[in-house]
Amino acid sequence: MRRKTHRGGFSLMELIIVVAIMAILATVAVPFMQTYMAQRRLNGAARLVMSDLMNARMTAVSQNRNVQVSFPTSAAATYTCDPTSAALSRNIQTGFGYHDVTVAAAASPTFVSSGRLSATVGMTIILTSSTLGQTKSVTVNSSGRVAIE
Repeated sequence: MRRKTHRGGFSLMELIIVVAIMAILATVAVPFMQTYMAQRRLNGAARLVMSDLMNARMTAVSQNRNVQVSFPTSAAATYTCDPTSAALSRNIQTGFGYHDVTVAAAASPTFVSSGRLSATVGMTIILTSSTLGQTKSVTVNSSGRVAIE
C-alpha cells in the first residue's frame, strides 16, 4: 500500500514573496494614511467645536439666560463655554488628541435666551491643521444656526 506524503503549509520562498509584497504595500500606504489621519483630526476638531456651540445655544434656551463661548484672539487650542459659570473649558490639542489643530475666531459668540446670537451678523471660527496647511470653518449665523463649511 502506498502512503500519501502530502504536507500542508507554505514553502519558505512563498513566505518571502508574501512578506515582500506586504512591505511594498505598507511603504506605499503610510504617506496616504498620515494625510488621512490629519484630515480626520481636523474634521473631528470642527465637529467638537460645532457641538459645543450647539450645546451653548441649547443651554441659553433651556436656562433662559445668555451663554457666551470665548475663543482666544490669536490661534490657540483652547476655548471656554460660558465663562461666567466656568461650565466648560476645552483644550482640543491635549484633551482630545487633535495635536496639530488650532482654533481662532474674530469674536466670541453670545447666545441669548431665544437661541439667537446677540450680534446682528453671524461669525466664523477657523480651525487650522498645521500638518496639512488646510482650514475648516464653523459658522454661526445671526439666527443661531451652527454649521461646518
